[in-house]
Amino acid sequence: MDIIVIIVFFVGLVNVEPKLSRQEVLKNLMNNTTYDATIAPDFEKDHPTNVTIQIKLTNLHSVSEISMDFSIDIFLRQKWVDERLSFEHLTDDKSLELDQKVMDKIWVPDTYFANEKRGLFHHITVPNKMMHLFRNGTVFYSLRVGLTLSCVMDLSKYPLDSQTCPIQIESYGYTVDNVKFNWEPMEPIVFDEKELAQFTLFDEYDIKSCFRRSNTTGEFACLLAELHLQRNRGYYIIQIFVPSILIVTLSWVSFWLDIDAIPARISLGVLTVLTMTTQSAGARESLPKVSYVKAIDVWMSVCLIFVFASLLEFAYVNVQARRKNKENNSTDKKHFCRSDSVLTDRVKARQDAIHYYLGRVFDSGAEAGQSIRKPRPWFNQITKRSEIASASSDSSCQAM
Repeated sequence: MDIIVIIVFFVGLVNVEPKLSRQEVLKNLMNNTTYDATIAPDFEKDHPTNVTIQIKLTNLHSVSEISMDFSIDIFLRQKWVDERLSFEHLTDDKSLELDQKVMDKIWVPDTYFANEKRGLFHHITVPNKMMHLFRNGTVFYSLRVGLTLSCVMDLSKYPLDSQTCPIQIESYGYTVDNVKFNWEPMEPIVFDEKELAQFTLFDEYDIKSCFRRSNTTGEFACLLAELHLQRNRGYYIIQIFVPSILIVTLSWVSFWLDIDAIPARISLGVLTVLTMTTQSAGARESLPKVSYVKAIDVWMSVCLIFVFASLLEFAYVNVQARRKNKENNSTDKKHFCRSDSVLTDRVKARQDAIHYYLGRVFDSGAEAGQSIRKPRPWFNQITKRSEIASASSDSSCQAM
């Protein structure tokens, strides 16, 4: 019995294959005779290679309303199965971490971002990408990229708006017959930061699968993720709304100024109009020249109307006040003419009485044979002056 056990033991030792080192495993996998990096993993099996994608968003730099885009830094993580790279029979290691030079010898999907404006790979201090191989041939490929993506915005509610910006991933050259894209089922998008200076990134996002059809080359797989951004309103409250409210309130101060303070009221009105116009122009500098009306346009226009109306109110009140003063002066002159006319009649009556009295005295003296001197010249002069004054007063009143 012992002899049988010994024989079986030695037979087992003979049949056990020796395990290779990691370097030998890589050399075996990268053998040019068994692996071709230019062919998709399932190309010979006549079915597409399923590529699972996950995006880790590390930074959302900025959102530009003028250029209609947003800038992000992401880790693009892709995973697929390439059975040609299975090493279960070669070693007991669970995974292999590949060097940068070895990565170029492995097939990778031709993923690109359809709505990309600019993009870059990070190379400090080395190219920021990694690749892990697992025992069953699963390939995990991750790379860090910076992207500026197009985002068509609706600014009709600006600055009280929220925006939806897409991330669209497609295969550039492989049709759906060779490559299919799928989102990571557990966490398709992972966020590191959700706060920006101007926006807050919502936790909710929309993901979907799509297809891009070309009449000449076929149908291509694509993935779409829509990020929802809420604009932070604190900046606009401090820089736009509060100053415009204060400017409008300042324009109303002219209502409490004396109506005769014309320079002060004009200066205040013109100054507030110019300030409001300058602020309105400054608010539009960071916005594109769109054809529709925005909420900020309505706000600034209403404020400008209030400020301009206060200046028009002063002009109207000033005209009415001058007209009323002119009417009051005309009434006073007419009253003066009537009073002067009564006074002139009284003077004439008294002069007639004096003439009558003096005439009787002259007549009685002449009859008595007395020599009475004629009236002094100054009395005649007074009479003439009073007649001239009366005539000038009558002419001025008639002119009125």
